Amino acid sequence: MNERGKSDNLVVPAKPSNKAKAAETVEERRLAKGNTDSSTRPKLRAGLGGKAGLDRVREVARRDKDARFTALLHHVDLARLWAAYAAINPRAASGVDQVTWDTYGQDLRENLEDLLRRVHSGAYRASPSRRVYIPKPDGRQRPLGIATLEDKIVQRAVVEVLNAVYEEDFLGFSYGFRPGRKPHDALDALAVGLERKKVNWVLDADLRDFFSTLDQAWIMKFLKHRIADRRVLRLIRKWVRRCRSDAVWACEQGVGLLP
Repeated sequence: MNERGKSDNLVVPAKPSNKAKAAETVEERRLAKGNTDSSTRPKLRAGLGGKAGLDRVREVARRDKDARFTALLHHVDLARLWAAYAAINPRAASGVDQVTWDTYGQDLRENLEDLLRRVHSGAYRASPSRRVYIPKPDGRQRPLGIATLEDKIVQRAVVEVLNAVYEEDFLGFSYGFRPGRKPHDALDALAVGLERKKVNWVLDADLRDFFSTLDQAWIMKFLKHRIADRRVLRLIRKWVRRCRSDAVWACEQGVGLLP
């Protein structure tokens, strides 16, 4: 665990923890364009300030493409967990613990406060995914890992924080697994391009078993180009390890982490 007020050796020191709300977003130089919103269900408002806290992150990510963020986990707060719970489909299948959306919501504040405490203390542990198979047109079966409700909540909250960084890196013509974008949007853009530009050929390609064959070690290496918060990386690593033999977490969340 990172100690408060300290930073990694190769990273600019983190701002003091008492300035977290202003934005504990510190940058260091290294490698490397969209916005993201998170909607909540009616009557399940997460509270004020949920999105505003990431504005500084987006600003730095947009301005400095080499910036590395050393303090992001504090953005995973009670409001963001609440919003993540509200965004989950109440009828979605339950994980290995069989805890449903309705059951968890009966003591929602208490459950989320306990979850938040475990996430920030490092006591949170990712649960195994429940494996199911979906038939494919070619006769094969696509494996899918169904996470527990708490894993879905934390994953959604972390994804929203990461999107504040990576949505500023994606190019406008990138549509895959991005918030607020659908396959039909990509098809519409393609149609406009074909009509307005001189096009000689169109390439249609598909990567077989892409998500199930991703190299998790390389995923972590790519993340470190932008993310230097050890607690966030440790959290993601827990999911990556759990997904090693399951359907990949990124596929389940529908988010592209790599620009």
